[in-house]
Order: sequence, then structure tokens, then C-alpha cells
Amino acid sequence: MKEDIFTKIPKSDYSEEAPPIIAEEFDKVVRSRRSVRVYDGSPVPAEVIETALNHALLAPNSSNLQPWRFVWVHSQQNKERLVKACLGQNAAKTAAELIIITARTRGWREVRKQMLELLGKNSAPESVKSYYEKLVPFAYGQGPLGIKGVIKSVMMHFRGLSKATPRGPASQSDMRVWAHKSAALACENIMLSVRAQGYDSCPMEGLDEVRVKEILGKELCEAGEEICMVISVGKRAKNGIYGPQIRMPREQFVAII
Repeated sequence: MKEDIFTKIPKSDYSEEAPPIIAEEFDKVVRSRRSVRVYDGSPVPAEVIETALNHALLAPNSSNLQPWRFVWVHSQQNKERLVKACLGQNAAKTAAELIIITARTRGWREVRKQMLELLGKNSAPESVKSYYEKLVPFAYGQGPLGIKGVIKSVMMHFRGLSKATPRGPASQSDMRVWAHKSAALACENIMLSVRAQGYDSCPMEGLDEVRVKEILGKELCEAGEEICMVISVGKRAKNGIYGPQIRMPREQFVAII
């Protein structure tokens, strides 16, 4: 495996200036985001959802392979079906809008081709092009019956005896974890975006994945695609939050080494 893309700074004339940020406003968005269980029935403007989905697409993700899908469940019939698939919980039942987020374990192949086409049209460093041409198929391809993944796992084990080595993904199970990581990052973007626009949300994992997939159908849920979560959106009711936010002591989860 070539390591140039990891260890050498590629030559590039591209630069991008970061805009100034009001840190206090971001802190306000993060702290006021709560998992709202009951909404007040107010409609949510379509542009709020569209903006949140656009922000989701900007989330960081593994190798920019974007292993996710976002489905805005807009029709009343599908909403009713989804509420049932979400076990009828209040966060779904009282929501103005519902969004299904999936994790795609196989969509990387299509995105890789798109990346190579785009890189070929600009002056991207050769190391970046080489990464998508050679390393991406090696890293994410598992082969028939996972055979390639097994071989890769053995190779990486012995390589790792002498140097720092990425050990996975080396199985379909690893690919599931890989895809869900990126999808979950996008979910957070949705929830923060909604809060920044003055609305609320609730991430739901308590659901019947089989029934949610049936709602999506084969066109919107390919083989190897899994339900990451459903996010409900609305305006919080007075009784929408069941109590103050509870977090354990910082030192229980944060370490400095």
C-alpha cells in the first residue's frame, strides 16, 4: 500500500478561507438540542427540512464515499406506516416530519467511480487519484463470500507486527460499522441544523427495521443497506421534554493522556 496520501503533503494551489464563527451561538445550538418526545402540532416549513438535508450531505464521512441515504417521509400514508414501524412512540406520532437515515455498505463503489471522474477533471494531486484507484477497492472490497476480507485481515495482522496498520474493514460486519459511523455523523448535522432554525428533533432507534425497509422499497433500500435511525422533527410542546438533561460526571468519560 502506498502511504503518500497519509504521510506526505500533496502539492496543491487550492486554498479555502474559513469564515468567522460566533462560538456562543454554536454553544447555544448544541446545548438547546434535546430529544423532544412530544411536539405541539405546528407544521415545519419545507425549507427547514431541505436545509437540514443539505447540511446532512456536508457531514464528514469516510474517504468521502458518503455511505448514507436520507429519505424524507412526506406523504401522510407513509408517515402513518412509519409511525407504526417506530412502535407508535410519541416522538414519531406527534412529529410534523420524519426522516429515515440509512447506512449503505455497498454504495461506495458507485461513489468511488464518481470521485475518479471528478478528480480527472481537475488538478487533484496524483496521490489522491491513486488512493481512489487502488487503495479504496483494497480497503472496502470484501470479495465473494468475504474471502478477500479474510485474506486482507491476515495480511494486515502480519504487517501490523512491525508498523501501524489499518486493520479493517475486513468483513461485512466491519462494513456495517463503517457505514453507520458516517451515517450517524450526518444525523447529528440534521439535528443541529433543525435546532439552529428554531425547531426540534428526536433520534429514534426503537423501530422495526424490517417494516421500515418495506416502506422504503427496493428502490430506496438496496442490498446491504441498513436503517441507521429515524429522526422526527417538529416544534416542542410544553411537555415535550421529560426532564432536565442528565449527563454523568465529565471525568467518567473524558481522559487526557
